[in-house]
This record gives sequence, C-alpha cells and structure tokens, in this order.
Amino acid sequence: MSEHRRKPPQPQSGGRAAARRGTSGSSAGRRAAPRNSTESPADSYGAQESGPEDRPYGSRAEARRAAQRTGAGRRRAADGAGRGGSGGGGRRSGGAGDMSGPGRGRGRGPAAKKRFVDYPRSGKYGWRRWVPSWRLVTGTFVSFLGLLMGAAGIAYAMVGVPDEKAAAMAESNVFYWADGSQMASTGGEKNRQNVKFGDIPRSMQDAVIAAENATFYDDKGVDPMGIGRAVYNMALGGDTQGGSTITQQYVKNTYLDQSQTVSRKVKELFISIKVGAEVDKKKILTGYLNTAFYGRNAYGIQAASQAYFGVDSKHLTPEQSVFLASVLKGPNLYNPDGGVGAMATPEANRERAEKRWKWIFDRQVEVGAMSAEDRTKYTKFPAFVKQKSSLAGQSGYLVDTAKEFVAKKAGLKPEELEKGGYHVYTTFQKDKVRELEKAVNATKKDFLDKKKRPETDNLVQFGAASVDPENGKIVALYGGEGQEAGHYSNNANTTGVPVGSTWKPYVLAAAMKYGTLRSKGVPLSPLTKYNGNDLIVINDQNGDPIKDAKGRPFRQKNESEKVWGDVTLFDAMQDSINTPFVQLGIDVGLSKTRSVTKDLGILESSFDKGNLNNASFSLGTSTPSAIRMASSYGTFANSGKHYEPYSVTQVKHKDKPLPGFEAPKQKRALSAPIADNVTKVLENVVQNGTAKGIKDIGFPVAGKTGTTDKNKSAWFVGYTRELSTAVTLFRTDPKEGKLLSMNGTGGVPSIHGGDIPAELWQDYMAQAMKGVNPKPFPEPDEIGEIFEESPSPLPTPSATETEEEEPEPTPEPTPSPTKSEVKPSPKPSQTCEPGDWGCGSGNGSGENTGGNENEGAENGTTENGGADGGGSDSGGSDNGGGDIGGASPGTSAPGQPGGNANAGNNNGGSANTGNNNGGADNGGLFGGTETP
Repeated sequence: MSEHRRKPPQPQSGGRAAARRGTSGSSAGRRAAPRNSTESPADSYGAQESGPEDRPYGSRAEARRAAQRTGAGRRRAADGAGRGGSGGGGRRSGGAGDMSGPGRGRGRGPAAKKRFVDYPRSGKYGWRRWVPSWRLVTGTFVSFLGLLMGAAGIAYAMVGVPDEKAAAMAESNVFYWADGSQMASTGGEKNRQNVKFGDIPRSMQDAVIAAENATFYDDKGVDPMGIGRAVYNMALGGDTQGGSTITQQYVKNTYLDQSQTVSRKVKELFISIKVGAEVDKKKILTGYLNTAFYGRNAYGIQAASQAYFGVDSKHLTPEQSVFLASVLKGPNLYNPDGGVGAMATPEANRERAEKRWKWIFDRQVEVGAMSAEDRTKYTKFPAFVKQKSSLAGQSGYLVDTAKEFVAKKAGLKPEELEKGGYHVYTTFQKDKVRELEKAVNATKKDFLDKKKRPETDNLVQFGAASVDPENGKIVALYGGEGQEAGHYSNNANTTGVPVGSTWKPYVLAAAMKYGTLRSKGVPLSPLTKYNGNDLIVINDQNGDPIKDAKGRPFRQKNESEKVWGDVTLFDAMQDSINTPFVQLGIDVGLSKTRSVTKDLGILESSFDKGNLNNASFSLGTSTPSAIRMASSYGTFANSGKHYEPYSVTQVKHKDKPLPGFEAPKQKRALSAPIADNVTKVLENVVQNGTAKGIKDIGFPVAGKTGTTDKNKSAWFVGYTRELSTAVTLFRTDPKEGKLLSMNGTGGVPSIHGGDIPAELWQDYMAQAMKGVNPKPFPEPDEIGEIFEESPSPLPTPSATETEEEEPEPTPEPTPSPTKSEVKPSPKPSQTCEPGDWGCGSGNGSGENTGGNENEGAENGTTENGGADGGGSDSGGSDNGGGDIGGASPGTSAPGQPGGNANAGNNNGGSANTGNNNGGADNGGLFGGTETP
C-alpha cells in the first residue's frame, strides 16, 4: 500500500476513538507495542505489528474520566484502564493498546443502553448502587396505586348487593347419636321474623348505633379509623372487636361462609362499600337488626324480643332495648343464661351484660343520643321471661358439650356455629344417656322430698359422665334437670365442685411412680404403713413439723377420732383415712401428684389454686369435672393407657368434612404395674371399704368414694374394664353460685360418696353393662418396697384449745434427704364398719345413723385441717363395738395381716369443728367448664 494512502494518525483520546483504533488494529493484525517502545511518530506509523497511540493517558484517573464522558460505567472504564497499564512512558501506550483488545476495553466502547428501570443504579458503585432513586420510588408507588385502584374498581363492579332474605335459608345444625340416628336439630335461622323499620323503637336504634357504630349515618360503609383501632387492639392482645361498622356486620350476617380467609375479608370490605353507597341507611340498620343473632336461638330483633321479654319489638322499653344492644357484642358471653366455654358461666355472663348495659346508656349521653338528665332514669337491669328450649332433657347438655368441642377443634366462635349448616356426629350412646337420666330421676324420687324438707332438699344437683376407657369416647352424661326447666349449667362438664377423697388414688399412684424422699426414690408398695391416727402432726420432708399461720405445728383432722395406729396405704384407702395420705403427699412431693394427675387427663386449670403448696391438696380440694374424673379413672381401667375424652367423631359443613376431628392418640400415662396396683387397691374399696354397698353388682368393679368439708359435695367414681363413670352430688345457691351444706338432705345427717352417689352409679351401671361380657381386671405385678412410719402413740389426743382451733397448713417445704424405717406398732381396735348406716354419730350428735365413710374432713382442711361438719361417721358408736372397718377377720387382702376384733370405743362424733375453706366454697360454684 502506498504511503500517501495510508490512514492519517488519530489523536490520542479515550472512549470510542480508542475503541475504534483498538478494533482496527486488531483486525489488521497489529500487536500492542512492546514494553520498551517509544512514542515517536516513526513508531506510530511503522510496521503493522506496532500500534502505539499518539496521546496516551497520563494516569488511570484520566481513563476513568474519559469513560464517564462516553457514558460507560465507572467500573468498566476503571477496569479497562487498570488492565491497560499503570505506569508511564511506553507502558501507558501499551496499556492503551491492551484496553482496545478483544474482551477488555468494554468500558471505552459505545455508550451503554439505558434501562427502563435503572436498578441497581448505573453510574454508582458500592452501597449507593442499591439505594433507589426518588424517581424510582415515586414511580413504583404511583404504579402500585394505579394497579390497586384498577383492581378495586373491578372488584367494586363485580360484587353485588346481598339479599338479606338469603340468610333465612340457612340450614340448621344437625347432631347425631353414635349410631348415626338424629339426636337434635338446632341453630340456623329458623327462629326469625323480619320487621319493618317502623317497628324498631328509637331507643333500640340509638342504643345499637351508640354502642356499635356512632358514625353510622355519616360513614361510607367502612370506618378506616375503626379498623385501625381494631388492629391496634389486636396487636396489644386486647378486644378483637370494634373494627366493623353496622354495614359490615350486616353484610357478614348475610353470608353463610364464616371462614377467616383474606379473600373473604376483602370481599366483605368491597360489598360493604357498595352497600354503603347504594343502600339507604335505614334499610341497612333494619337488615342488620333482622339478621343479627341475640342468643336463646333468636335471630332478629322480633324473635329476640319475644325470647327474652315476651313482647313484640315495637313495645321494647329503653332498658330492654339497651340489653338487646348489649348482647349483640357476643351472645355466648353476654347472655345471662350462660354459654359454651369456661368463661361463659351464668354468673360471669350476667356480670358482663350488666356492665355493658350501663356503659351503653353512658355512651348514648357521650354521643348526644340521650341527655344526662334522661340517663338518670334508667338504673334497673331488666328481668327476663323463662327461656323456652326445644332441646328437652339431656339433649341441651349433649348439644352444648359437642358444640364446645367443635368450636375448639375447628376454631369457630359459638356464634358462628349458630349460623347453621353443620352436621355433627357425636360419641353419645342413646341407650346409655337414657339409662343414666332414668337412674338420676329414680334416685331423686326416692331420696328427695322438697315439700317435706324444703330447706334441705331444694337446690340439690346431680351430675354424671360415662367414658369408654379403651378410646376416650364420652358415651353418656347427665347435666341437670334440663334447660327447659331453667337449669343451663352442665353439671357433668362444670368445674367448681371439690372431688374429696376421689383424689387419693392419684397420691398413691404418685408414690408408686416416684417414691418418697425417705425411700430415696424407690417406688412405694401399697403395703407401706403410715400413721392413721387423728390430729397427728404433719412433718415436712426434713422431718420437721409443718407450721400453721400462728407458728404452731399443723395437725391433720380425720373425720373421726378413732385410733388407727400405723395402717397400710391399702387399708387407709379402704377406709378413706386422711392423715396417711396427707403425710404421703408431702413425702412424695405435691408437685409429683400434680404431674401424675395431669398425665391422667386432669386439667391444671381445675387445681385448687389456694392449695397447690399445702397438705390439704392431697385430700381433693381441686374441682375437675365429672367427665375428667371418669376419664382419668378410665386410665386405671386401661392399665395406664390414656385417651383424651372427646364427644365428636366427625363434622361436615355443606357435606364437606372439617379437619381436626381424628380420634385422640393413645399415650402412656402410667406403667401397667402402677395402674393395675391402683385398681387392686380400689377393688378392695368396693369389696371391703367405704363403697362396699355396691359390691354385689355382679361384675368386677373398682372405685373410690369422696366427701367434702361440711358435706357440700359427695362423689363416687368407679369403673369396669369397659366403662368408667363418675357421679357427683351437691347443693348450690343459684343466685350466688356457692356450694351449700347437704347436712340433713334426704332426711339423713350427712351425705357421703358411698351411699347416694354410689347407689346411683350402681343403678346406672347395672343397665349400661347389660349385654357386655365383662373382663376381669389384670392381676398386678408386685411393685415397690414396703416402708414403715415411726410408731405412733395409741391414745387419741385429748381435745385442747389448740386442736379445736385447728391451725392452718403452711406451704410445702423444700425437701431434703432423710430416711426413717422402723417397725409398725400393733393396729388399734376399732368400733364399727364405716359402711354400716347404724354406725357412728351423725353430725357429732351421737345418733346411731351415721354415714358409711371415714372421710368427713377430706377437703375441708384447706386451711386448718378441720373436721367435717357432717360429723364422724364411723368414729365412735353408742351401740358398742363391731368389726373393724378395715380388714375384718377373714376379709384380709392377700399379703396383709388380718383385722382385729373391736371393743367399743364411744368417742362420739366430732361436731362441726371444721372450717371450710376448700375448693370453690368462697369462689363461686361454676368456675367454668372443661372441654372434653
């Protein structure tokens, strides 16, 4: 090629010029300048293999600036410059050539194409690349807002105004027996009658608006501030209601789907907005009051007015209107009849309703709907008419028990269940429920005479429950006289009635499992001996006397002053002697007993909170329900395998099964040797002890009696391998909800677990076990070692002022290692068998009509170890001696010494020396319900 056609030299620069030279040199086959090349023009236009630039960069900074001017990224320019060279002279020239080579000088090529969304940001590096620009933030927000508005517009156009008449088409809830036949139909919108706006009194309108949505006539169907308050309250764990306007609640009432999904909530929001914009406010208010649930199976204001007050809605007084507005907050918790769940007792519900009733009147003054002068006129809470129930007899209690179980398992509120459409399949067996009710009614007829003994035979309550030990199914229960009779609390599923000596088997089981401090954790045999005398001093685990509140040694009271001496736990259970089990409970550790009872299914919430750390806890001051007691004893029957009690096997909503209703899984609560040994001990209670009145029932039975302080409750819990049943008897003041003494009830001085409750149990079980081939209880393996208490003095302690005042026990002391093992003293003589009606002094009077248990002080020792006000049933007899109440001659249990014949011991009764402070005596009877 001639020299005059050769391409003129290009000026040295960065950016595209350098890139073009690099590309041209590469395509022509030129090489980068050697390390020591010069920068002379001759070198620049010499042979093809050399390709130096005329104006090389002086530094890397220049290269970066050049790259910025061409729009390239800083990093690529810097990278290209860095790769091109870092020195001066000829090295820089070589660097420029290197930058123009393939794959290297990209930063100095053509300007990078701008992106629509500049993120991560170009032209920035380090952390600044990841900080969005204000343009990006603004654009994103505007775009999102536009999309949201577009979606909202589409959703608003798609939803329709609901038809309130659709709510009236809701199905009832149908409940089925265990055999699949229909038991009851309830719920749904059956009891509902629409009224016009003119039939709703102004007092009702004002009350509802003031309480639920003060801005009702001004808002657009939703209240953003209200929603914000609701979210805030929920975040703080407070009231979860208050975010919905009347319009939203009306819309929600017209939908059967009560799911808590986001899609449903969004749909409800848009419908509410549309209804608020298109429907007249008076029509919305009328529709809301016509579709709301008020309790007593009443939907709508007209049905509610009739259900609570027996009047039409247009005749409601202001007091009545405000009550109906109050109950709208949640009928389950504000209906004074009571509701479903532990918190929904009649007493608690009435207290809540009265409080809200007063608040709504004050709120009307606050929002200007009522003058302060008019407010002073309304001070008397309205009276109600007697509730009419379509669920007669036990059906109401069965349905409530099942509803509570469903609500808990499915996460539904009781009000949501009342919307209807649910098919509930229960575990209840029709024949057993009827036999149990029949047995209770027969007992009432034979035992009670309200006309002859109104002061003692009125207000007596029965409760019972029957559970299958092999799977936990609740097969029968007795809850009371019926909701149609005004009795709404379910006696089978309520807490508040102390269980007395039926608690002692749990203490024995704990001793078999954990041993005591003196046994160094070695399990105790039931043949271990303890001092059974009356008023013995109870020692802590250090061996020191437990002190009462006055600093004196605490002495535990038995029901009688009989001198028992050292007795085996086997015999102590048979005769229900208190002192051995109080000392045993301390030796084992009360926390161990609590652990065992929880494993057996007793809810910790039913433990007597005031007795968690004192001796009386071992005597049954706790208040489990009859269902839980039957279930826990069923674990003994099932050799220690426990199933949680349950009442529902399947639930369908619109033919779709709901999850979560699988049968409970088996868990090992006790080892088989422990459970079977407890059963052996309780078999002896039936054959030779306080429950021997039912020993001839005709099949193997184990069980335990229980009687409480001042004769306020009596229990019998017994079982076969196939069925476990608990029966309770108590009196209660319906106004104050407190337990009353049963002394004199039925014409006898005192009631005990071994008579009326055990007899009722026998009447029911004899029928319930028909057609069943009963299995014998397993013969237990020997368990534990025999430890013996120190010999105790034989004479009965003399009655002193200190003993009569009966000091209180103190909290359980901290254990420390001790051990004492000595031989027992001979068993003292006894006066008569506790099972004999003609034995003992009733109510301390010396009469020959005492009860048949030695457990009068069983749980009346909450604070001071007092004796039962019902007297000493088997301690002292005016008619001379008899066989011992323990192991009589010829009736000794295997491996035990025979009994001794008795000489007379005319100690008389211990009359009302007790001081009841146990259980629910002062805390109200119905502490709530337990969900089976």
